[in-house]
Amino acid sequence: MLPPPHGPRARAAAEAPGGPGRGCPAAACAPCRSGSAGCGVRRALTEPPQLREVGGELGGLRCGERLRTRRRAALTGRDGRAGGGPGALRRSGRDMAAGMGMRGLGRQSGALKRKLQSPHGNPPVKRKCKLSTNTFRKGATEAGRREEGSSSQKPVPKKQLSNKQNESQKNKPFIKTSSLFKNNPDIPEIHRKEVQQLQENVFTTDSFSQLDLHPHLISTINTVLNICSMTSVQKQTIPVLLQGRDALVRSQTGSGKTLAYGIPLVQSLQGMESKIQRSDGPYALVLVPTRELALQSFDTIQKLLKPFTWIVPGVLMGGEKRKSEKARLRKGINILISTPGRLVDHIRSTQCIHFRRTQWLIIDEADRILDLGFEKDVAVILNALNAERETRQNVLLSATLTEGVTRLADISLNDPVSISIADEIQKVPEPAAQTHRKASSSSNCMEQENFAVPETLQQYVMVVPSKLRLVTLAAFILQKCKFEKRHKMIIFFSSCEQVEFYHELLAKVLSGGPESEQPGHSPLSSVSLRFLRLHGDMEQEERTEVFQEFLKSKTGILLCTDVAARGLDLPQVTWIVQYNAPASPAEYIHRIGRTARIGCRGSSLLVLAPSEAGYVSLLASHKINVSELKMEKVLATLMKDDRFRVHRPGSRKSCGKNPQEVRERATVLQTKFENLVHSSEGTVQWAKKGLSCSRRPTANVTLLSSCALNIPVGWTLLEPRSRRRRKSRGKLATSRFQHKPGPSSPWL
Repeated sequence: MLPPPHGPRARAAAEAPGGPGRGCPAAACAPCRSGSAGCGVRRALTEPPQLREVGGELGGLRCGERLRTRRRAALTGRDGRAGGGPGALRRSGRDMAAGMGMRGLGRQSGALKRKLQSPHGNPPVKRKCKLSTNTFRKGATEAGRREEGSSSQKPVPKKQLSNKQNESQKNKPFIKTSSLFKNNPDIPEIHRKEVQQLQENVFTTDSFSQLDLHPHLISTINTVLNICSMTSVQKQTIPVLLQGRDALVRSQTGSGKTLAYGIPLVQSLQGMESKIQRSDGPYALVLVPTRELALQSFDTIQKLLKPFTWIVPGVLMGGEKRKSEKARLRKGINILISTPGRLVDHIRSTQCIHFRRTQWLIIDEADRILDLGFEKDVAVILNALNAERETRQNVLLSATLTEGVTRLADISLNDPVSISIADEIQKVPEPAAQTHRKASSSSNCMEQENFAVPETLQQYVMVVPSKLRLVTLAAFILQKCKFEKRHKMIIFFSSCEQVEFYHELLAKVLSGGPESEQPGHSPLSSVSLRFLRLHGDMEQEERTEVFQEFLKSKTGILLCTDVAARGLDLPQVTWIVQYNAPASPAEYIHRIGRTARIGCRGSSLLVLAPSEAGYVSLLASHKINVSELKMEKVLATLMKDDRFRVHRPGSRKSCGKNPQEVRERATVLQTKFENLVHSSEGTVQWAKKGLSCSRRPTANVTLLSSCALNIPVGWTLLEPRSRRRRKSRGKLATSRFQHKPGPSSPWL
């Protein structure tokens, strides 16, 4: 049975002559002959306007122009209401597929042209502005394909364009860009005036045999230490100290100041009339600022005492067990080498320590001892010495002369002789009162103090935008330690957290790995780099192990703080890199003093941000001459390492220094660093800690900004307000950062 007709037009069509199939021009169609409800024309006449649709094109049937007219009427709504729309189209197609039992009818997807039908029965009017929004599948009919061909000439929708763009991007090599070379400040030209550097004649032709020394001591110096002639500081200092005079010694780094006081000390102790006994206690006290320098000084004194076995040296320093140190003090130490903090600890807690026979007080690197905040500890030590013995010989040694050293000389030295190798020796003794008058105006004098630099040291400066600091440092390490080889490098940072962060970062990215073992990589890429770290937060056992390992190795990269900037004699160090600008020119001198020691050649590199270019003028005012090294020249080293090559299909290996390819490789290297940092939440927090715990903005603003930190120059990160004590909340600034001009920015 046919469904009852709905509406006056449907009933009129049903009552027309010819029966149900009268309106169908395809008189031979099976649904019309059988009288079933599957004919599209009958459904279009009998269904409501919202569901009127003809499925001829979807199911493979064509029912003529009237069929398409009825379909358009169903889509647009002839009675003025909204048409059936795509939802009705899909529903009607499913119903027709079920009624006709045709497979192809259910696979519908296609673009049906939506056109307007005249309400007065006129032929349909085409609207050229109406575009097709659907596409046909493979199962479309021939008419559907013709319709698809006509619609392909029209503009492609935005959604389809985005899909095509995504497919095309998949075929291209993906490079995660960090915008390293965008929005960087301009690198200013470094205007530096040529200055005549202060030079010292390190070596002399005089031998130790010309001095009145014990023959066994001279033999030990020549055979054990392999030294035949004296340096300038030794030639001028040893005779003064053998006379029993106090001295204030100032000489450049690496000039042999340890032997300058060690040789007269051993000579005087071995020549005492009554032979020294171990149980007598300390005859000499040597104060040094760091544990590593204490170990080095102890090793040197021990070698000098090789023929004089009855004189016992010893060392006290933080990190060691107090119980074992107390046992050594109880047995007796004749030459005591110590850091100030640990010695004060024993003075207050160890009963067996005494200074009744102490005849020598030697303060090595006196300015650094005061810089580290040991001034009160030095005062405690001086009071303990004066309480038991007032007369002794005092020696202060340093590469730089500061106001604090002058003040310390005033309270500890008695009628001293001032020895400065850069100037002529002051033959007239300078009283302490005269020294105090100089100290009153030393603030102006220190600014114009000139520093002596080894003649064999080449100094460079490189201005790098903050975002490029990390990749530039990595490229410089690769250039010197991988491709040029045979280099031993020390890199100075401003905090312990920075050392830990950059040690892990550089070691994991630059030291090779599985990628370097692939057959496509060059042999140079498989060369592994050796990174070590040294800072004050490490355990003493680990610090000693790292120090000894780097001391004996011929190559390697040591990342450290200023704990390694004073007095350490590390042989074969060829490069000093200062990743953070030092607080003062004096600190700069001590850092670069780890290379070019005792006549050897060496080089140094100072990395500055564009806003720090004025630091070069400050160095020039202290007679320090530096040459500029271009960042682009360093980054070009990445062209030698295929690990950072952008692999494109069909591309050849580039042999030149294409600036664009250099930038691409720098971006690939930066991406490796960022992927490592963002690999887990723990590494992100680790990066925040490393990049924020510095006296000035450090390295990599790209990593720093990705960790939601951006600290301006000269500003210090404060704790969040929730972690501060309530009683001090009202006194603190509301901003997250608070400006603290200090030693990090006197030149800004």
